[in-house]
Formats: sequence, C-alpha cells, structure tokens
Amino acid sequence: MEDFVRNRITQLRISKGVSEYKMSYDLGHSRSYINNITSGKALPSLAEFFAICDYFGITPIDFFDKSIQNPYTANKAYEAFKGLSDNDIELLINLANRLKDKK
Repeated sequence: MEDFVRNRITQLRISKGVSEYKMSYDLGHSRSYINNITSGKALPSLAEFFAICDYFGITPIDFFDKSIQNPYTANKAYEAFKGLSDNDIELLINLANRLKDKK
C-alpha cells in the first residue's frame, strides 16, 4: 500500500505537470517534502493526505481507484455532465464508446 501511495502521488503530479519542489511549496512545505514521500523516506499524515487530494482536485476514493488513470480529468468530465439532459448525456456516452472502440 505504501508503494501505491508513493507511485500514485508521482503519477498525479506528473499528470498535473508540476515538479516535486513546486508541489511541496504549494502545499506549504520545504522543497524536499514530496521527494521524501516519493522516495520512501516518509508518508503523509492523514491531514496532509487530504491536502494532497485537494491539491489534485480529487477525492480520497478517486486517489485509491486504480482503474482511473487520471482522476482529475475524470472529475472534470463528471462536472461537465452535471446539468445536461439525459439525452445529451447519452449522446456523449455513445461518442465516448465510439472513440474507445477506435483504439
């Protein structure tokens, strides 16, 4: 589980396009904070874990869902779907399935 947390933070950080230094700074820590986590020297406290999830714009459930490669993007799509009619949502789902089938 510890390796998953470290690897997930790295994956999400890279997807967001920020360095370990910038993420550490953005979270209000010293420049080596995220490096210490990803290198196995430390793990975030529960409060810091929630702050990391907030930083990425995801929920803790999203963080641990291995089936979602980029939960931030998935959440953006979910937010975009809110307020659409059922017919529009069905159209978007059909389009997504067509694009997925082309791979």
